[in-house]
Amino acid sequence: MKPRSVRRLTFAALIAAVYAVVTMLTASFAYGPVQFRIAEALCILPFFLPFTTWGLFVGCILSNIISPVGPLDMVFGSLATLGCCLCVAAFGKRWDGTGWGDCILACLMPAVWNGVIIGALLALTAGEAEGAKLTLFFLYGAEVAAGELAVMFVLGLPLMRWLMKAKFFPPLLAKLDKP
Repeated sequence: MKPRSVRRLTFAALIAAVYAVVTMLTASFAYGPVQFRIAEALCILPFFLPFTTWGLFVGCILSNIISPVGPLDMVFGSLATLGCCLCVAAFGKRWDGTGWGDCILACLMPAVWNGVIIGALLALTAGEAEGAKLTLFFLYGAEVAAGELAVMFVLGLPLMRWLMKAKFFPPLLAKLDKP
């Protein structure tokens, strides 16, 4: 295995562990319709380092082991994180180094993906009558999206902008990309 691959794999594994640990430590408000999953702020990392998508995906699988929704959350919640991170990485690739537009769009992705997928998952697993499922989907989807927006714009966007200005970050990026 090439040294760059080892560094990337190690860094992605570290991100997976951090995501899982932070989510499990904040479990009281990281699960359910109204959730503030602080670890979701890490979803800005694929903007700079697309390979971290896989670490976040694995971290989400691990953290959803204790989800009240159960195995369905491990599958669909993790797929929502994967989809969102792939979109964040795409915005990072097209970013020209100036402006806030792509940064803001990247921070919207967790709210969009999780709002739709987790909203649907919570509505489908709710013990309500079939006729109420669509209403619950919109309600749960809006609640999940609102929590994601709060985390991404209170923590994620400032973290993203701080990393752009941090002196240690460009050398870290270079080290992870060095063959």
